[in-house]
Amino acid sequence: MAEITWLGHACFRLKGKDAVIITDPYDKSLGLGTLNQKADIVTISHEHPHHSTLSGVKGEPFVVRSPGEYEVRGVFITGVWTFADNEGGKERGRNNVFLFHLDDLVVCHLGALGHTLNSQQLEALGDVDVLMVPVGGHTALTANRATEVISQLEPKVVVPMHYGTGREQVTLDTLDTFMKEMGLKEWEARDKLSVRSSDLGETTQVMVLETRV
Repeated sequence: MAEITWLGHACFRLKGKDAVIITDPYDKSLGLGTLNQKADIVTISHEHPHHSTLSGVKGEPFVVRSPGEYEVRGVFITGVWTFADNEGGKERGRNNVFLFHLDDLVVCHLGALGHTLNSQQLEALGDVDVLMVPVGGHTALTANRATEVISQLEPKVVVPMHYGTGREQVTLDTLDTFMKEMGLKEWEARDKLSVRSSDLGETTQVMVLETRV
């Protein structure tokens, strides 16, 4: 069973039976404090201090910051080039989307994706069980565009990220905007998501996680 914990912004702790992964570690300038996490693997979607600060991660993790295919401690990782804006990277450059085959789950982290996906990117990503999607705008998808990407990938579970909680030192849309786009009026946040593929249904569910920092 994989365990997914949200550490704020685009940073998650993914724990499988053989490895712990930290995605997009941030620095204290974000306003969420300093991370104090141990990991076997760290993925970095793009080179910004709010997504690429390794000083808060303990141990000697294998760091993935480029597209390609990797196998680390039994975890298969695919990095796919995208852009952090809707202008082909002219404004904010490139972004890595990462796909993790973690135990029996396929987990996709969109990083600071700023656009809908083209056919080549969709083919490279394939079927997704759990999708971590930015929904707060600023340097990533707006709520409206996030719903378009969700429709493209058709994951079983959507975990929103990269939105305003009131603590960040950047201006981001709140979760309410995205949930309204998804047609959801009520939801309950949970501390973490513990899931295996046999738990997943046929329709897409939105799972809101509390920040654990």
